[in-house]
Amino acid sequence: MYAILDIETTGGKYNEEGITEIAIYKYNGHEVVDQFISLINPEREIQPFVVNLTGINSNMLRNAPKFYEVAKRIVEITEDCILVAHNAQFDYRILCTEFRRLGFEYERKSLCTVELSKNLIPDQPSYSLGKLVRSLGIPVTDRHRASGDALATVKLFKLLLDKDSGKSIIQNSVRLNPKHQLEPKHIDIIANLPTVTGVYYIHNDKGDIIYIGKSKNIKKRINQHLIGTNTKSKKIQAKISTVTYEATGSELVALLKESEEIKRVKPLYNKALRRSIFTHALYHFKDEHDYINLKIDIANGKEKPITTFSNRQSGKSFITKAVEDYNLCQKLTGLYKTKTSCFNYEIKSCDGACIQKEPSELYNKKVNLLIEKNSYANKNMVIVDKGRVVDERSAILIENGVFRGIGFFNLNYQINNLDVLESIITPMQNNRDTQHIIQSYLRRNKRLKILHI
Repeated sequence: MYAILDIETTGGKYNEEGITEIAIYKYNGHEVVDQFISLINPEREIQPFVVNLTGINSNMLRNAPKFYEVAKRIVEITEDCILVAHNAQFDYRILCTEFRRLGFEYERKSLCTVELSKNLIPDQPSYSLGKLVRSLGIPVTDRHRASGDALATVKLFKLLLDKDSGKSIIQNSVRLNPKHQLEPKHIDIIANLPTVTGVYYIHNDKGDIIYIGKSKNIKKRINQHLIGTNTKSKKIQAKISTVTYEATGSELVALLKESEEIKRVKPLYNKALRRSIFTHALYHFKDEHDYINLKIDIANGKEKPITTFSNRQSGKSFITKAVEDYNLCQKLTGLYKTKTSCFNYEIKSCDGACIQKEPSELYNKKVNLLIEKNSYANKNMVIVDKGRVVDERSAILIENGVFRGIGFFNLNYQINNLDVLESIITPMQNNRDTQHIIQSYLRRNKRLKILHI
């Protein structure tokens, strides 16, 4: 018996996707004998590209059942069945992830119609479901919806069964998918960890720290390390003995602590973060007409940047939005290379700094507003964020534009001058990475409380 299925998901990070729709057709080799089709509320955001691809949006899923409400039905309809899917590894992984969130290990044998098609119908120009069934004359409706794709897979699988006249290729292609089970030692490690924001330290059996990380949910992140299949995860799984942690409450505090600790300890498996965590920066200069120009360039460590970015695309996105928010010129921000006016001037959304029509004094005021907003040079301020408990807050101190350290204070405690602050602050290193971490965090979290002192 076969359970032929298709799953639509929210998209997003590996092993963090949620199911938005599932279709399962129980097939006995001759006909469909049972079926289950349902939208599912994934309890998380759907990526925009997925909405465009499938047409499934959050409004459609608001009243749909959650996965735990349909889990029993999925177990029953797939009981004693071989799961069949086009790219079965993906669908099987998604199902296992959802069941694992419920504390249940789901295990079934599986068959992949991509793999079977390559063996039984060789030399096809493409083995994507849409192109393959079209080339084979198999009708398909509701493409990129679970029911339509699962039905197309049923018809494709029927054709593959017919082609496998010796009944050996399909039999030899059945896979028993390995469980991603935790070893008993790993289960004990997970059991003792909290679901809080903070920095964690993975130790080997000698007590040495082999990896440092930060997470908004330490238990969940360590679990990902211990069931991961990539090279780094496997190395950590082989060496891990204990995990210690420091709760921070604030993600910003966790990021700063992680960066400093990695540079201090230099753990074996943190090679990437020992280097600078940003590659590009925003610089400014005045041209021959006295206009302040902006440019995204490779961070060189010599010039002092306004702010920094993890990559060029991140910087370009920032500048594109800044042009709109501050009514800046595309040409003077490096977005539009021309010897004359920029494109926005032609559509009357630029005031003409590109052709010296807008006075430099007025234009430079707008640029300076952007610089002031995105740089904390020469500023005395405290960034107030979440604390480790409900009645606590964290404080990140910037003094004369230099990051000084972090501390925690009770909500009843007044922090209104540097003397009070310095008594609760634990000093930390100021470097290019800490500046990047703080500025990036401020860009992403517009509603943070900032005290100017």
